[in-house]
Amino acid sequence: MSRRVLVAGVGMVPFTKPGRSDPYFEMGAGAIRAALADADLAFETIEQAYAGYVYGDSTSGQRAIYMVGMTGIPIVNVNNNCATGSSALWLARQAVESGAVECALAVGFEQMRPGALLNQWDDRPAPMGRHIEVLDRTFGVDRDNPSMAMQYFGAAGQAYLDRYGMDPEIFARVAVKSRMHAANNPYAVFRDPITLDEVMNSKPLYGPVTRLQACPPTCGAGAAIVCSDEFARKHGLTPTVAIAAQELTTDRPSVFEDDDMFKIVGSDMTARASKAVYEKAGVDPSDIKVVELHDCFTVNEVLCYEALGLVEEGGSEKFVLAGDNTYEGRVVINPSGGLMSKGHPLGATGLAQCTELVWQLRGTAGNRQVDGATLALQHNLGLGGAGVVTLYEKVS
Repeated sequence: MSRRVLVAGVGMVPFTKPGRSDPYFEMGAGAIRAALADADLAFETIEQAYAGYVYGDSTSGQRAIYMVGMTGIPIVNVNNNCATGSSALWLARQAVESGAVECALAVGFEQMRPGALLNQWDDRPAPMGRHIEVLDRTFGVDRDNPSMAMQYFGAAGQAYLDRYGMDPEIFARVAVKSRMHAANNPYAVFRDPITLDEVMNSKPLYGPVTRLQACPPTCGAGAAIVCSDEFARKHGLTPTVAIAAQELTTDRPSVFEDDDMFKIVGSDMTARASKAVYEKAGVDPSDIKVVELHDCFTVNEVLCYEALGLVEEGGSEKFVLAGDNTYEGRVVINPSGGLMSKGHPLGATGLAQCTELVWQLRGTAGNRQVDGATLALQHNLGLGGAGVVTLYEKVS
């Protein structure tokens, strides 16, 4: 059994720097209340809930959801690295699409600490130990650099420049564009414009990546309520956005066999997921006017232009220099400012992306509005790995 899944309501709280946020459960509850208000629904209508977070103890999802309601429904806690929020949405969508429930909630939140992302357990092998081995064989591991993510994406960026003979400014230009978009987003943490020189001259991190090309850790929460057509009719709802297709993929053996840093940072997962979504929905990527993609580093945004099929292989430089990734161009990438400007509260990111795209398709994104968008693409990536690609469509 397969049914259309509507997005009844979305909500998020403004992201903040670590140490300045409310506790995780208050942020999560705030996002849920915003989504319920947006949908004009009571919590009692929710039949299942999926709560995503990465840094937190067991049943943190219950702690947040109980702030809003305690109706005895199933609550499932989800951790899929940086793709956690979209993985929670994927589960909620599956529950409705399959007919298991009529209405489900996905919420994601994160209360983060300052600094690089670190493994929380030092008494056992790291889950990404085999990924580290590939990095060590190809570009080498900097033992003095605390951020493995930075090294993965820095190495992938250098591999990209080497493969196509491009100028590293291509990555820096993405950071400038993202800040320009964020100026119109009250939910973003970093809204001040930056120049190309400022990006290029900021502190070098690894490979071509500089400080202003890496997303910072932030705190925040987002939520989405999905439902069936039957549920919408019963409750007098008229949602105007549906999930046209969604795919969650994981790594294949080649990620460890090919010594390819593109695969280590998820480009292969992204390509397979997006291809499946386009085929399922019968959509060509050229039809899409607005995209929220996982720009944890500017390198990944550039790689994803190609992995998502928005440009041909090696075509990102021309795409960026032509301004085709922004307003008045071919497709607006990260109108929210992306992770580069909102920061990256891991569990919240995927649902914040969802919220932005639903607002875009409704035509309620204010000064960020992309004109004429009827399709919207979301890409959320977790190394280790999980790649989630979701296509939303405007419906009547």
